[in-house]
Amino acid sequence: MAKKRVAVLISGRGSNMVALIAAAKEENYPAEIAIVISSDPAAEGLKHANAAGIQTAVVDHKQFGKDREAFEHALHRELEANRIEIVCLAGFMRLLTPWFVRLWQGRLLNIHPALLPAFKGLDTHARALAAGAREHGATVHFVVPEMDSGPIVAQAAVPVHDGDTETTLAARVLAVEHQIYPYALKLVAEGRVEIADGRCLIDGKPATTQP
Repeated sequence: MAKKRVAVLISGRGSNMVALIAAAKEENYPAEIAIVISSDPAAEGLKHANAAGIQTAVVDHKQFGKDREAFEHALHRELEANRIEIVCLAGFMRLLTPWFVRLWQGRLLNIHPALLPAFKGLDTHARALAAGAREHGATVHFVVPEMDSGPIVAQAAVPVHDGDTETTLAARVLAVEHQIYPYALKLVAEGRVEIADGRCLIDGKPATTQP
């Protein structure tokens, strides 16, 4: 079976992009990272992608001012030109409009540094600590127009230790992000994920929390 062509969208260092590229180098992995696209020409992740021999492109959001749809039309043209089948957001710091999200519905994945539906949005580690959470983690989900609310493909939990800081907790969460994103992409690329009533089924059964 032909490998699914994947685009990874970044805006910064792209550490999850690096994890996806590494996984996709495996011969039996069902997806290939065909292109990395950045919304920022200075994104550190572009260097990593180039070093790994991955094609890169920049769709600079600043050139479009506040016209988000014009930016997204340019982004969509780049995806179509590269025959992309699945899009993975990896630290992509642009809020996507419903037009783009619906266009890629069921083919657009994101990773969020929290156990959704808890701690949607920004500053998740600080908020988890402030709330006294004993468990934190990461979630890979399909993107829907409402932020951080799409069907969950995979999650992984980590303990919150006494004395944790944002930095120590973030590092523990990032380690599991790098495990579950390649796992979730593999499931989607293999056609094993189905969305039913707003939830993901893996091989016809409710998605488990961990790979």
